[in-house]
Amino acid sequence: MTALKASHAARAAIPEKVIKPWKLPPQKTYIFKNCNVIDPANGVLHPNTTVKLAGGTIQSVAEDQDPSINALTLHDDDAITVDLAGRYLCPGLIDCHMHLSSVPGDATLAGAIPTDPSVSLARQPFVCGQVLRRGFTTVRDCGGATLALKEAVADDVFPGPRIVIANRALSQTGGHGDTRTSHEHGASNSYGCCGGGGGGGEIAGLSVVCDGVPECVRAAREQLRTGADFVKIMVGGGVASPTDRLENTQFTAAEVRAIAEVAASYGTYVTAHAYTPRAIRHAVDNGVSGIEHGNLLDEDTARYMAERGIWLTPTLVTYEAMASDKYADFLPPSNRQKNEEVLAIGLKSIEIAAAAGVTMCYGSDLLGPLTAEQSREFGIRKRVLSSLEVLQSATVNAARRIGQESFLGQVKEGFAADVLILKENPLDDVGILDEPERHVLAVIKNGRVYESR
Repeated sequence: MTALKASHAARAAIPEKVIKPWKLPPQKTYIFKNCNVIDPANGVLHPNTTVKLAGGTIQSVAEDQDPSINALTLHDDDAITVDLAGRYLCPGLIDCHMHLSSVPGDATLAGAIPTDPSVSLARQPFVCGQVLRRGFTTVRDCGGATLALKEAVADDVFPGPRIVIANRALSQTGGHGDTRTSHEHGASNSYGCCGGGGGGGEIAGLSVVCDGVPECVRAAREQLRTGADFVKIMVGGGVASPTDRLENTQFTAAEVRAIAEVAASYGTYVTAHAYTPRAIRHAVDNGVSGIEHGNLLDEDTARYMAERGIWLTPTLVTYEAMASDKYADFLPPSNRQKNEEVLAIGLKSIEIAAAAGVTMCYGSDLLGPLTAEQSREFGIRKRVLSSLEVLQSATVNAARRIGQESFLGQVKEGFAADVLILKENPLDDVGILDEPERHVLAVIKNGRVYESR
């Protein structure tokens, strides 16, 4: 027995650095003096402020004249003190609609997810690093990202944002998540954009196809079993799907209710891809708490959403990108008309939502090479919304949506040390965030500096 105990002790004593050689050293302590702190919750600027980051969290936020500031430096001989000389300290940004597994490498929609999923997996670290360097310290992935990716980033295997995942989105046969053309019959093994689920619940690409209450229940449970933080469903037609029309309403009421009941039993929620008022009401009436896109929203439906506290995550940048000359080869001709329809009315939809009091989050929904345009959503929304409204959508609103409002989205004591150092004030012009390479001087996530320009 003594020998067994000694053997067990030896195994237990293996250093973590040997087991996980990628583990990073402890975070440094930073004291930022003379900074202007952006407060998106209240829409104000806190000038002449000192902020201390330690152990991955914000340890203190105080005015420079506060007597306690001197104590900060006295007890931290190893702290790195930086005079920001009036530059702006902003909460890290949150994108509530991404597809991290849809990687660059091909100019077309068909190639937005490589046929071999291992190719996508090999490229995802690059995408994660790019997202983080733009200033997005947290993202919600609405189909495609797996628990393995989420855990790898959280474990510091490679740099990336905090990730909230849905695993695979759920689609009916012939719905937005079914990539089979009208001339393809039987189950699909395709890894095309936004789906490729086969009959009977086979998962592929970004979605899984399921029909009938039993299949829908099983598919929802499977996503949650394999690490999903929430459930994403397709309740209406989409631009990228080959056989549905934008006005289609998808899944039956019983199917949507069953999926929502599964999510509720796991203590989480369902969000739904929907453009039209009919699809939106179909989702909300049956237990869905959030709408993705909503481009064809009308005033009555917006009021209906606001009265029920339903979230909206518009993704206008994806339609502008797909319609641009730069990405002229991305969509096949059959999909371009659908894109033009949702693009034309997109800005009006967020005006309607804002007027009705619908809470909106920031989303990009960019696939393949289009991911490079992620930050452009700020400037697009600024055309019809105030800078504060747009910034709130990417900070405090998004933090609430993912259930992290007491830890993310603000520069406050006890919150995550996820902050950006900016040259200019985004409360004056949120469009500066369109060009992170010019205006984002540093990106700090979990108390670590990942970008310094």
